[in-house]
Amino acid sequence: MKKNPITTTLRLTMLLTLFCLLISATDTLAKKKKVLVFCKTAGFHHGSIKQGVVALFKLGAENKFDVDTTTNSANINGANLKKYDAVIFLNTTGDILNEEQQNAFIKYIQSGKGFVGVHAATDCESKWQWYGNLVGAYFGGHPAQQVAKLNVVDHNHLSTKNLPGVWSRKDEWYNFKWMAKDLKVLITIDETSYDPGKEAMGENHPMAWYHEYDGGRAFYTGLGHTEDSYGEPMFLAHLLGGIKYALKQKK
Repeated sequence: MKKNPITTTLRLTMLLTLFCLLISATDTLAKKKKVLVFCKTAGFHHGSIKQGVVALFKLGAENKFDVDTTTNSANINGANLKKYDAVIFLNTTGDILNEEQQNAFIKYIQSGKGFVGVHAATDCESKWQWYGNLVGAYFGGHPAQQVAKLNVVDHNHLSTKNLPGVWSRKDEWYNFKWMAKDLKVLITIDETSYDPGKEAMGENHPMAWYHEYDGGRAFYTGLGHTEDSYGEPMFLAHLLGGIKYALKQKK
């Protein structure tokens, strides 16, 4: 019996289409990124952590990356970290990792992975200089929460490309007692626009930056103390851009 050439062609076309869809779906799943949000506090506990976690889950769902959260330092180990493309320190404070966990985190970054520090990420592990170099600074103090003007000095980064040149907002503005060298500064704060307190840094007062360090890459923003921050579209766009940088995404 002769085969109908049209039917045969149609079947082949359908099979080829199905095959392409399967390949595309597999490729999409394989490329989906995953981040770990670490929010342990051994010092001051920010009430905004809860809102921050909710916001990060939403950002992940909207931008096709998976999010896990933990307050357990035991999860900072080699086997668990292999699951993630980046780790976010969300308002972490105090000494939160033991030596074994520190070494696991060093190896993780050295393997080419990403780090994002939010606000109080500069107020933890103050005796661990490798971490200080990674996050880029150590917290020195802050005045009362108030509105201040931020100057966006680099609009070429994913975290700042949609921000205005001058950005006025209310937050808790950190002064830093130490800063790493060769940071690529994204945002500075204008100390003439608010009362910076006794730890004022003067004209050169960075508030967000990024850099490559020890085989990996790091982004830090000093913003994000307040609960309101995590419902603020411009701040969330800024944070999302930093996460995408850590994940090695270009758009």
